[in-house]
Amino acid sequence: MTNAATRTYVESFVTESPVAVSARQRADELGVEPVGTGAGAALRFIAAAIDAKGVVEVGTGTGVSGIWLLEGMHPDGVLTTVDTEIEHQRAAKRAFSEAGIASSRARVITGAARDVLPRLTDGAYDLVFIDADPLDYAELLEEALRLLRPGGIVIFDDATHRDRVADPSARDGESVALRDLGKLIREHDFLLPVVLPLGEGLLAAVHQPE
Repeated sequence: MTNAATRTYVESFVTESPVAVSARQRADELGVEPVGTGAGAALRFIAAAIDAKGVVEVGTGTGVSGIWLLEGMHPDGVLTTVDTEIEHQRAAKRAFSEAGIASSRARVITGAARDVLPRLTDGAYDLVFIDADPLDYAELLEEALRLLRPGGIVIFDDATHRDRVADPSARDGESVALRDLGKLIREHDFLLPVVLPLGEGLLAAVHQPE
């Protein structure tokens, strides 16, 4: 397990932008748990590494992860972010505006992912980031794979779930669902997976269909 000093070092290695810090403060006020700084930096890194032009995010929150993603994306890239909470998305729009992000680059859609994602175009996205209820992750994986181009990447947040996923005695619904998701992804013929122990963990996989 990662010790506390290492966790602190990793989380503070990259400095978060003032706009993201403000969005994080609004998250605290609204009871939203955004990705940590380390995970945010990883999202930015991955988006930049693949020069992402089209990204789907499930779980807008107050815009913390969206800001990180947009910082890494192609300058003309568009983030499509989905959430059920209008108040959260209002805060995210404020954060995007404060960051100087053009409204055309952040498409904010209010609704449940299971209703919204089927309306998005097959194979049109470079990256799908999912930060939602782990109980829905297996269902959302199938939608993500439909949306991704070959070589695209799907990322799930909360992959280690406060270290409970690694503990076989933890039998709560979320831990079990995350273990099952990991097994499903590991055994998938067209996915190349990795777990990044940043924040509460990122489970990522490259989509490599035949």
